[in-house]
Amino acid sequence: MKQTRREFLTKSSCALGMAALATQVEHFGLMNALAQKVDDSSQANAPGDYRALVCIFMAGGNDGNNTVIPNHNDTSLSNYSAYFNARNTAGLAIAQNSLLPIAVPRMNGLSYGLNPNLGPLTQNGTTIVNNGVHELWAQSKMAVVTNTGTLVAPMTRAQYQNGSIRRPFQLFSHSDQVNQYQAGRSDMQSFTGWGGRISDRRNAADNPGGLVPMITSISGAQLFTAGQSTLPLAIANSSIPLSQVLSPQGFNTTPESQARLAAFHQLRSQDLDSNYVKAASHITDQAIKANQALATFQEVTVTFPNTNLGRQLKQVARLIKKRADLSVNRQIFYCQLGSFDTHNGQITAQSALLTEFSQAVRAFYDEMVVQGVSNNVTTFSMSDFSRTLNPAGSGAQAGSDHAWANHMFVFGGSVLGGDFYGVNTSNGTPYPTLVMNGPDDADNGANARGRWIPTTSVEQYAATLARWYGLPETDMAAVFPNIGNFPTNNLGYMMP
Repeated sequence: MKQTRREFLTKSSCALGMAALATQVEHFGLMNALAQKVDDSSQANAPGDYRALVCIFMAGGNDGNNTVIPNHNDTSLSNYSAYFNARNTAGLAIAQNSLLPIAVPRMNGLSYGLNPNLGPLTQNGTTIVNNGVHELWAQSKMAVVTNTGTLVAPMTRAQYQNGSIRRPFQLFSHSDQVNQYQAGRSDMQSFTGWGGRISDRRNAADNPGGLVPMITSISGAQLFTAGQSTLPLAIANSSIPLSQVLSPQGFNTTPESQARLAAFHQLRSQDLDSNYVKAASHITDQAIKANQALATFQEVTVTFPNTNLGRQLKQVARLIKKRADLSVNRQIFYCQLGSFDTHNGQITAQSALLTEFSQAVRAFYDEMVVQGVSNNVTTFSMSDFSRTLNPAGSGAQAGSDHAWANHMFVFGGSVLGGDFYGVNTSNGTPYPTLVMNGPDDADNGANARGRWIPTTSVEQYAATLARWYGLPETDMAAVFPNIGNFPTNNLGYMMP
């Protein structure tokens, strides 16, 4: 049956639609940005090194109180007894002798403990995988940014309770707090994320010949990855080989199919005097080049766990290994691990999730070492919020409810690891006072449950990462509109 030119293009281009949209397509109203050409000056000013940020979002609200725990008896600061007394009756306290000890210089050298599931993987008391992120602490490749959360401006307990400082909107709501972490602002609803806004500012300059966008999600569309003038590449995890993630569908090796493909390419060279047609042709060209670059790849060396996060990080590692073929100098990746909303059954559920997190992150770090880019790739965590110190329920069904400030992990060779970072709380350190109705608790009175007021904002945490990544100081306010509300935008946990 005879086809019109429009019908032919529609049927043919739909096979490339995902690849095209995923690689370079912008908002339709910004078509001029799509058709922009790379000039020699932008190539000359591109970074000479490679750097990547890898976000792991712990969706649902990871319980920071059972992730980083006091492991000392010093009464001048919150100690293990304060933690144990608050959680033991309900069965939510972790035994002190099972904690993975970490010495923390900023905490006067006192010992703290990581959740035991952040260390070697054991089964029936036997070690079956002798690694985990705990080992990275002693190697100074891992840091914790404590008491971090959504803020509009710095806030004390008194200011929170008397309302003299504006609060983040819809505190303790999953969707709102997720959006504020990913947007990097808490004063209003945002339709772009801080990862996407970095891409808006830096993609053309840093990746002038890039075949894929600066930002890639292995976990679908996310606010974090959305910008105003760029959209992310969104691909499946490592269960799909790189050679297939952008592979055009609808063509094969038959003479008829190849003739149709050749005609499609020929048609794309027509009517280029129209900006819209020219832009669409340019996008498709980029998609085809990206697909060709990914058609062959060398598999990663390290064995990754066959888990949800393990497969996501393996796909990230594959893309990083292809960085030269993809002509990218700067990349941002988004991965997600869910089910941290542990209102009940927390000990079992969080244990499994932290094990998955630890084993996947360690495999990824080890692969970056093998690739020789461990100093160039920084992995960091975010989460909706932490959870109440006071448990919900008891026994095997014990859990915890939505809270506020949390502890974030940062991993990589450029991390000044082996220490806590952040703005000091009421006790003069960045780790909060674990006392319900105490000086760091947002709650008040007899019903206080232990929701720590953040002293470090999401913006300060993220800006420190963005600076290391290469975001100029002049672009900080554009990416983080409220960063000027805070006394510093560099927490000091990254090397220059």
